[in-house]
Amino acid sequence: MKLDEHRRDQKVEAVVALMVTSDSRTIETDETGKTAVHLLEEAGHRVSAHVIVPNDAGMIHEAYTGFLSDPEVQVIITSGGTGISSRDKTVGTVSATFEKPIPGFGELFRRLSFDEIGHAAMFSRATAGVAQGKLVFCLPGSRGAMRTALEKIILSSLGHMLWELGR
Repeated sequence: MKLDEHRRDQKVEAVVALMVTSDSRTIETDETGKTAVHLLEEAGHRVSAHVIVPNDAGMIHEAYTGFLSDPEVQVIITSGGTGISSRDKTVGTVSATFEKPIPGFGELFRRLSFDEIGHAAMFSRATAGVAQGKLVFCLPGSRGAMRTALEKIILSSLGHMLWELGR
């Protein structure tokens, strides 16, 4: 299959929900979330929600399942809670719902991150999967990680991923 055929549906306009897990950020101070919204909207997608949720598994689950039940949302992006500390709850909470994990996303993200930040990239549990017919990406909470994931992986392949998901 030609590369062009893989990118034939790249121009899709997706509806994205964004959840940032943090005990200290607000919508006003969340630079990572602002970066995500800017990059997504610049690429022609619509961000239907941008919420800040404390590092609490129950609260993360509640916000996340709200996005899963929203028929308009096609893509869910989380930011934060992907590390190895005891406060990092997002990956365990969210990935438990994956019907189809996408392990290549995390592998590629860590490879690209290694080029940018070195060995600390291995501490990331960034992951992706499909849950209830939606694409879900769990990203680290830094602005650089968000930019790397969106610019180098997600935005260039989102249309094709959604096309594949809808087949």
